[in-house]
Amino acid sequence: MDKDETSLRRLQTRFLIGAAMIAPIAPFLFLQGAITRWKVGVLPDAAGPKTGVAGEGDDPARLYVIGESTVAGLGARTHELALAGRFARHLSSHIGRPVEWDVLGRNGVTARRTIDELVPHMPDKPFDYILLGIGGNDVMKLSSPRRWRADMTELIGIMRDRHPMAVIFISNCPMIKYTDAIPPPSKQLLWELSQMHDANIKEFTRDMERVFYYPQPVEVRLEGFFADGIHPSEQGYDDWAAAMIKYFSENHQW
Repeated sequence: MDKDETSLRRLQTRFLIGAAMIAPIAPFLFLQGAITRWKVGVLPDAAGPKTGVAGEGDDPARLYVIGESTVAGLGARTHELALAGRFARHLSSHIGRPVEWDVLGRNGVTARRTIDELVPHMPDKPFDYILLGIGGNDVMKLSSPRRWRADMTELIGIMRDRHPMAVIFISNCPMIKYTDAIPPPSKQLLWELSQMHDANIKEFTRDMERVFYYPQPVEVRLEGFFADGIHPSEQGYDDWAAAMIKYFSENHQW
């Protein structure tokens, strides 16, 4: 058995033991989650065009952003001010070229649902860069480490098959410890799972060519980061995108 499989089995065992331990309070946790969702409400998706150009000049690079609610832009007025537009802006500044971006996000999707529901709608054109904004719902909906690895490996494989030379970026698993919207004990339990998924994806993407994950801990300015306690504000999206590009540029060759 190789090292990666041993590590995955260890994470899966931790997950199953944890699930067994919280089973007696599962009804309370379900009720707590329902109350939290009611209190927070649901922000609308970002409005406006789902394509755009960041930066000026000729010979634009092409960026595709796909994933969950942060990709859908909850918390921002437009996609230009949400994750896709802000990531494209900072990417353009780094590579010294304009960046044409396309975005497709849906609130609530996991990695599995992204494959089933969003990937079929991916534009049939070449992309130089792909950003996968995935992970929050795999934590919130309690995907196991084995499921998380299998689904993300499949999703990355699809992107690689369609765009063999693209650089694939992956946003971090959610920093749940920073939110005040989720009360204990749910907050602690979800944070533990998020850290497990973070360790998992760091391992299974480690040797993938031109695949870069933005790991925890995430260093962004917390003041003004959240729009609703869970999703970023427009400032939060900009700070987050800038932090990702800074990390990728300092730690990887691409």
